[in-house]
Amino acid sequence: MRRFKKGFAVIVSSLVVWSGFGGQFTALADSTSASAATKKITILHTNDTHGRVEEGDGMGFAKISALVKQFESENPNTLLLDAGDTLHGTTFATVSKGDSITEVMNTVGYDGMAAGNHDFNYGYKRLLELEKKVNFPVLSANVRQEDGTNLLKPYEIKEVDGIKLGIFGLSTPETHYKTHPKNVEGLTFTDPVKEAQAMVKELKSQNVDMIIAVTHLGIDESSTETSIKVAKGAPGIDLIVDGHSHSTLVEGLKGENDTLIVSTGEYTKNLGVVELTFEDKKLTKKAARLISKEEAANVKPDPAVEKVIKDIQTAQKEILSEVIGKTDVQLDGEREQVRVGGTNLGNLITDAMVDMTGADMAVTNGGGIRASIKKGDITKEDVITVLPFGNYIVTKELTGAQIKAGIENGVNAYPESKGAFPHVSGLTFAIDPAQAVGHRVHSMKIKGQPVDMNKKYLVATNDFMAAGGDEYTSFKDSPIANEFPALDEALIAYIQKLGSVNEKYEARIVEKAIEKEEVKPTPTPTPVPTKNVYWDGLLMKKGQIGRVTIEKPINLWKRDANNKLTFVRVLKPGEQYRVYNQDKLYFGQYGVGDGHYITNIKGLVKYETPSKKKLAELNK
Repeated sequence: MRRFKKGFAVIVSSLVVWSGFGGQFTALADSTSASAATKKITILHTNDTHGRVEEGDGMGFAKISALVKQFESENPNTLLLDAGDTLHGTTFATVSKGDSITEVMNTVGYDGMAAGNHDFNYGYKRLLELEKKVNFPVLSANVRQEDGTNLLKPYEIKEVDGIKLGIFGLSTPETHYKTHPKNVEGLTFTDPVKEAQAMVKELKSQNVDMIIAVTHLGIDESSTETSIKVAKGAPGIDLIVDGHSHSTLVEGLKGENDTLIVSTGEYTKNLGVVELTFEDKKLTKKAARLISKEEAANVKPDPAVEKVIKDIQTAQKEILSEVIGKTDVQLDGEREQVRVGGTNLGNLITDAMVDMTGADMAVTNGGGIRASIKKGDITKEDVITVLPFGNYIVTKELTGAQIKAGIENGVNAYPESKGAFPHVSGLTFAIDPAQAVGHRVHSMKIKGQPVDMNKKYLVATNDFMAAGGDEYTSFKDSPIANEFPALDEALIAYIQKLGSVNEKYEARIVEKAIEKEEVKPTPTPTPVPTKNVYWDGLLMKKGQIGRVTIEKPINLWKRDANNKLTFVRVLKPGEQYRVYNQDKLYFGQYGVGDGHYITNIKGLVKYETPSKKKLAELNK
């Protein structure tokens, strides 16, 4: 493992010529005539790699390691940090519940990382086990246990060539609903700004020369807590190494209070580089840039990392040969079929998505289905061959009009082949190829009911399509309601649940000419008179369907018009609240009035409904 070399002064020639990027890369180093008080430190960083260790979308960890070694050869004062969402996301990662990723990161030689929401996907207890396996700290100052103590180490102080660097971590409060609630049961994700203020105060009391925040917060406008907000609210942070929003900041982003925010995008598509200059221990310059996969095309991968990855893959072969179920029919994933129409395998995959998410419907693109499964035993490897991309499931609330626009895009080439062709569950529709593009889809039904173009539905899809991939642009701008495991994990779990698959093809998509449909007027509801009704001494209110009693501390949330959550406060045991509605967002929540919601987590809240007599009295 690469260990950071403390106390090494930078003594090199005035100009170092560095090859290996398909051309010449030059890096200015310390002049031999420079003051001994001038020191340079290099911070390298990654984020949101999501278990993608091999070269593919990005350069892969073997090339990352090679680049790190090249930087260290020119400046021993080099640190490598990661901003989270690293331990989960591909079969390589999930088969061993993150063990494989810790081995790779240890071999590359990371110096620290922040805990991202997906790093909790195996449950926080498993994260603590993985934290003990890595040779560097997993940092977060805002994840609290029930007794108020930190779950993870909040900060680390590293002395680099006499310069004291205070490094602390922050995790997104969205983790409460961007992993399964059971994974973080009993934990509280506190206000990142307040915790950052406390960290700055603590680190300054220890006389550090620079403060670095490694954060999994992101800069998306749809997020309530962002690194931009932290930079503004917690003066004194010199550098924020950020993740979560998958933002590619080529030269960094200058936040308030002279805080530099950096982020590399995703999937090792870039390696982040921040060059720091200190004069008499005072930070005088910071410059950020990225080394892209394309620039690193001619970099020779680190053979030590390649060997670790290959050895792990060999060991995983036995695990992947595990039989998870059987099928009585061939499950059709042939390219010639999945890109022009529905198949039994497409139906099975989307059924698995609905089963995992509880969504009203699911849609995935035919281009993401890469193989068939033969009749007989089904192994984990069979599933991974079908779904090799590591895409994970997300849910979004989309209107009927947004859904129709997406489906129209998916079938606009029909009957010609197109990778965007939609496979669906919960939704049925017809295509009329005689109509103009954009007007071919009709007779849409969700759960057997005609689709209301103005109504919002909870839709499960893959993260690629949710971001507008395959030109599903109508999905792009709506906020993510929740995030779930990878498609292959969902399909494996669903097949294990079924045991035996007898997936005869059900035609959810048909070719049919448009017929004129009768439009029925919507009846005007009759006003309901009010009457005081009491339930165990508590006044009931119109529209109330039940009540929740708080059994253990749990967060109260408020939703905005886009159903984005904002933390309000922690509710205390014994408190009771009227419930006016329930929905499936964020793993199920109770609406307690005025846009406030409480998550349905067993053991933390108790839900009760009034007797039929009480409801009858209330609704007279």
